[in-house]
Amino acid sequence: MVVNAAQPEPARLDPQSSRGDGRHEVKALLAEYDLHAIRHWLAMHPAGFQPLYQPRTVNNVYFDTWEFGACQDNLSGISIRTKVRLRWYGELERFERARLEMKLKRNQLGWKDIYDVPIAVELCGGRWRDIRRRIRAELPPSAQQRFDLSAMPTIINSYQRSYHASHDRKVRVTLDTHQRVWDQRFKPWPNVQHPAPLVPTLIVEFKFDPADRKAAESIMATLPMRAGKSSKYVAGVLASIGR
Repeated sequence: MVVNAAQPEPARLDPQSSRGDGRHEVKALLAEYDLHAIRHWLAMHPAGFQPLYQPRTVNNVYFDTWEFGACQDNLSGISIRTKVRLRWYGELERFERARLEMKLKRNQLGWKDIYDVPIAVELCGGRWRDIRRRIRAELPPSAQQRFDLSAMPTIINSYQRSYHASHDRKVRVTLDTHQRVWDQRFKPWPNVQHPAPLVPTLIVEFKFDPADRKAAESIMATLPMRAGKSSKYVAGVLASIGR
């Protein structure tokens, strides 16, 4: 069953989709020790940033083609990219409800279809073949076809996320820290025991509608340190293969 996405009607995973205007998502890669400075910057900013939700642990399984198409597209700088992930919150090893997200990104504009996956899963002791089958059974036929195109679980990642919004709610900022990643490539069962080595980072993500781009750019221009570009998925894959 499709649940509410960021737009009233979620866009199709199709470069020709015209539903909705999408949302800008701009990520900035910083060192994890910059967290205190970024929190201070948000608290003192004239845009009046305030916490939006309680911080929580975000967990994801990323699915890709056997050729790592989504990862390769990102590394190659392809402007139109798709990504498939299963997301849940809280405990890593098990969940009672998750959601499957199918994301389309065109440059810095993003859309996503979100499907509720109301199944209980214990990752420890499960098999990917069975977990994928159960996820697929909860999807409508059109989503099943797209899910089949990304048949391989590549990584699991987990991180702590805090949520902030400007006073007018036009610009939202998330701060992701304590990221961990587990390699899932070509494994018959989930690996949540042996994380890959990952450099501690802080990911600052700005989210805003196209109509609010100028306001968001003026806020991002005041970021107190130089930031690099980031993809948690690509970073996780590279860490898994030792790069």
